[in-house]
Amino acid sequence: MSKAANQKLKLGIFVMLSTLLLVSALYFIGNRQNLFGKNIKLHALFYNVNGLQLGNNVRFSGIDVGTVSKIAMNNDTVIRVEMSIRESIQTHIKKNAVATIGSDGLVGNMIINILPREGITMPVVSGDTIETYSRIGTDDLLTTLNVTNENAALLTADLLKITTEIVEGKGTLGMLITDSLLADDLRQTIVQLKRSSVAANQTLAELNAYFKEVRQSESVANLLLTDSVSGEKMKRIVSNLEFSSDEMVEITAGMSQVIDDIKESDGALNYLTNDKDLVRNIDSTMINIKESTRRFNENMEALKQNFLFRGYFRKLERQQKRDEKKQTREDRN
Repeated sequence: MSKAANQKLKLGIFVMLSTLLLVSALYFIGNRQNLFGKNIKLHALFYNVNGLQLGNNVRFSGIDVGTVSKIAMNNDTVIRVEMSIRESIQTHIKKNAVATIGSDGLVGNMIINILPREGITMPVVSGDTIETYSRIGTDDLLTTLNVTNENAALLTADLLKITTEIVEGKGTLGMLITDSLLADDLRQTIVQLKRSSVAANQTLAELNAYFKEVRQSESVANLLLTDSVSGEKMKRIVSNLEFSSDEMVEITAGMSQVIDDIKESDGALNYLTNDKDLVRNIDSTMINIKESTRRFNENMEALKQNFLFRGYFRKLERQQKRDEKKQTREDRN
């Protein structure tokens, strides 16, 4: 009887310990999955979850804040991931946060990392969908490395071909390397270029010194170089000279045409310029006219002194004086 009681006691203790262990495990797992606390639901849309599974951790800035509660296909390309986040962390996650899928270590499980961004925005609420960022997967990296290796192999083959042709003396570079005469000519050319460069530098230095002296002096050249007003005046003067030169050319051409017309025509001007006898006759005529005018003036003075015409001329003088006085009064008024 005591043996049966002992077995029953052991069985009771085992059951109690098993129950306690089971409850402890359930509590530990529930606490880890946040089953006994208040949670909010956040969603994120991905094109590739990279092996993410239900129950994987969700981290915010490296801290475990929840788990993946649901993974569902929205359509052929978009996957909706639902995350269960502790309500106590809600105020720290803003609406501009970004979710990305990564791995827990090098070979660990996949996790979701929620990364904060700068800016002042409102905290998330249950049911919000936050932005996502898809990192490059391992397969994509391997594919890119494979393409890079192939390109490197092709580049190496081309470089080997070029190097072989250079060593064999093919092409311009091969000739420069293998042909000593061409190398000497090239060396002499470089020497001449250096000498020309030195001479050019000296010339530029002399020009700089000359222009510096011009700028520091009070010469006309310095005035034209520094004074914009004088420069504009000089431009106008040159422009006016060009315009005057054009007009002088036109006038000269016109005068040449007139002179040619006078020479070629039978008019009075041509007759006057070519007939010497006519010129002498005109001179004689002008002399006679001057002499006649002088004699006419003498006769008029004699008539003024004659008693028969003296009264007439005095009357004319008095009338002339009255007219002058009247004109003077009108000018004063």
